[in-house]
Amino acid sequence: MTQTIIWTIAIIAGLGLLLAVILYFVAEKFKVVEDPRIDEVEKVMPGANCGGCGFAGCRAFADAAVKAPNLDNNYCPVGGNEVMKKVAAILGYEIAEKAPQVAVVRCNGSCEARPRTTEYDGVKSCKVKAALYAGDTGCAYGCLGCGDCVAACQFGAIHMNPETGLPEVDETKCTACGACTKACPKHIIEIRNKGTMPKNQRRVWVGCVNKDKGGVARKACTNACIGCGKCATVCKFGAITIENNLSYIDYNKCKACGQCVFACPTHAIQFSGFEPKQVTPKPAPAGEQANKEA
Repeated sequence: MTQTIIWTIAIIAGLGLLLAVILYFVAEKFKVVEDPRIDEVEKVMPGANCGGCGFAGCRAFADAAVKAPNLDNNYCPVGGNEVMKKVAAILGYEIAEKAPQVAVVRCNGSCEARPRTTEYDGVKSCKVKAALYAGDTGCAYGCLGCGDCVAACQFGAIHMNPETGLPEVDETKCTACGACTKACPKHIIEIRNKGTMPKNQRRVWVGCVNKDKGGVARKACTNACIGCGKCATVCKFGAITIENNLSYIDYNKCKACGQCVFACPTHAIQFSGFEPKQVTPKPAPAGEQANKEA
């Protein structure tokens, strides 16, 4: 009996040793050697793990950056240019600075401009609300007001204004990570360049995403874009286009002159960083005027 027990223990021990040796050689053969630069890059990252870079977190971004041939398609919006310079220095890459960006709310349909037509008494979630119906106002495109964007922001950069019922962005806290844009089922939040001038960050955008025809859109919200095209007519830089009854301002072309703000009959165009001044066209010289009259 004793001999049987001893042999059993010996066999089990031998099998265990054999399996350990096999596992060791397998591990050595298939082990993945991780580039030490991944740790270096991760250390200079902000550690927000917000996903604004398009990866699951800072570690995943660091891994992708190390494996990439350059940094053209890798950018950390939270750390911005300063962090990317450090990453480039670690990896020995060249990097071009990008213009700072910020989230803007493309809905100006306040409680006063966009009165309620129904009363919602369900779960306080824009996502749930959007799945149930178009919204509790006449506009099927505007903000639903439940604050999903506020909950998604890790930096406390968005809050709901109780008077207007709309989200407002604190530009000093916004990192342009894009979490709010993903959280909004109506897609009214857009990441745009902060402005045309670095010091005062002038920018102009259309605070509306309503694609209904002018009369329908205006009936639902007095601040809606009606696609009249007056803004595009006064723009000297070709920055404004009209598509699907809706104006859109290309921030890459916009010079923030502000003339479209005055041209808009519904005040749908929003601005930040400056006070627009209306430019009065200069009268034609007397000689030219006489020729026109003749």
